[in-house]
Parts: sequence; structure tokens; C-alpha cells
Amino acid sequence: MAEIGLFEPKPAGSSVGSLRLLLLVNPHASSVTARTQVVIQKALAADHEVTLATTRRRGHASRLAHEAVADGCDAVAVLGGDGTLNEAVNGVAGSDVAIAPLPGGSTNVFARTIGLPDDPVEAAAMLLETLAAGHVKRVGLGQANGRYFLFHAGVGYDAAVVQQVERRAGLKRYASHALFTFAAVDTWLRHYDRSHSRFTVCHSDGDTVDGQFAICLNTNPYTYLGSRPFNVMPGATLESPLSMVTLQSLRAARLLRTAASALGYGPAVVDHRHVHSRAGVTSVVVAGETPFPYQLDGDYLGETTRLEFHHAPHTLALALPLA
Repeated sequence: MAEIGLFEPKPAGSSVGSLRLLLLVNPHASSVTARTQVVIQKALAADHEVTLATTRRRGHASRLAHEAVADGCDAVAVLGGDGTLNEAVNGVAGSDVAIAPLPGGSTNVFARTIGLPDDPVEAAAMLLETLAAGHVKRVGLGQANGRYFLFHAGVGYDAAVVQQVERRAGLKRYASHALFTFAAVDTWLRHYDRSHSRFTVCHSDGDTVDGQFAICLNTNPYTYLGSRPFNVMPGATLESPLSMVTLQSLRAARLLRTAASALGYGPAVVDHRHVHSRAGVTSVVVAGETPFPYQLDGDYLGETTRLEFHHAPHTLALALPLA
């Protein structure tokens, strides 16, 4: 990751705010409350010029973040889940405006991946230290059909699971992990055709593999189950190109063994015979004769017959925790 001097560190003991921040809040995110929003806004405003904006509909975060770039903001702090963060990233990618995640969703995969605590108020305190130190770095992103993603894109089965979860979005605040587990089983039983391969993964060197479930990773872990990470490709980091993992079978025994491996039991995920993996991926195409579902950073985006993945290095300015 390339370090950039977007923010100059403040002198020790200084309390003079010098940054313009947009605090972008999804008020409907699982762990966002009115009190949390007020506490974080007051904490950030003690040292910086803060503007508050709340999302009202799908895609709104992207527009608000894009406007922050046009308005000359220094950073966008995003209090919401991974889907809201993804939208904001797509609004600022390629600019010098930094993204600062604050966990407000049910899982907060990216925030936890970069070392933030699950508590948004504690994360805001860490953000203030990060901004004071000017600790902002440029990191790479993945792209799928032109849209950026931070940590992963899911093709096939897991996208169908996300779709079922979003249909019950009102339950996420109260039973997020139980809901995902139920949706995974229900989707496997009733909502996903496992009778044949759904798509073909075509690598740039001509290597192809048929699959029913694929993950294009920009970081690891893939997700979390409670406090346990799902480690699929431990070598996938913000400092490296993408990794592609394709499951060729969704038979129950194989899927359960793969999930156990991701949780740390048994061999590594990529050591299973029904799993095809490739690291160091800069571009790859996923194509199907019939439409297949896909999701980016846990946000279901519908069905398509073709996905073109690319690695976009040094595209995002990211406020990284000092630890």
C-alpha cells in the first residue's frame, strides 16, 4: 500500500480542527442508533468541521460521497454496514478524498478486516487518532463490470443467499447471524439450482473452470460467523491483486467440509479437490449461458450472464487504524 500525505499530522496537544469531514450515516443499519450517531458526530466535530448526511434509498450513499468530492471534503466517514460502505467507495474512488469506515452493520466485514472494533464509538475514537496522525494510504480495489468492491464479490450460491437475507432485511438487526445461517440452508434446499454448473470462470491465460459458487477476493477473510473469520484465501490482502476461488460442487458433505475449513477445522479451503483457486489475478471473466446471481461486498445486485473482473491498484484513499 502506498502512503500518501493527504493530511498533515497535527502538533502534539493541538486541538485545532483542520479537516472537512462528511459523516455519512445509514440510519437503518443494524447497529446504528440515534444516540450512537449523536455521540460520534460530537466526537468528530470537536476537532474537525463535520457535515452530517443520512442515506434514504439504495444508491444514495454513492451520490452523497461523490458530492463530498466535488465540495472539497478531506474524508468521508461512513457509519453503516458493508453495503453502505461499498456505495460510498464507489462515490470517492479515484479521488484524494479518504474513506473512513465506522462499523454500523450486522457483520462489518471490511471494518473488522482492517482492525477496527465492532463498537462504532470505539471505532470513532480510533478514527480521530488516525486522522490526527495523517495515516491515510492508497489501496487497491476490485471491479466487477465497472463497479468497485472492497473485500469480495460472490457469484452464484452465496449471492442467492444474500438475496434471501435481503428479503428479510427487517430481521437483520435482531438475528443477523442466525438469519444468514437459515438463509444458507433454505437457499441450498429451495432457491438455487444445484443440478449443473451455473457459469464458467475464464482466466486470462486460457485456464477455465466450471462452477456453482465463486468468490473474487480483494481481502481475507471472506466473512465472519460471530467472532470467527471465514478464511478462504489468507494471502488475499489490500497490497496484492485479486484472488479467485471457485467451488465446482455444492454437495452437502463437500460444502460443509469447506465451511469447516474456512472456520479453521481441517485442511485449507483451497486444498479440497472440488475447489479451484488462483492468486495474483488482475483480470478474469465469469460467463454463463443462463443468468446467475452476484453480489458485491454483501450487496445483492441481481443476475447477469457475464462478469468482467479487474484489479484497480491504488484507487482508494483509506484511513487505516494506526494499530
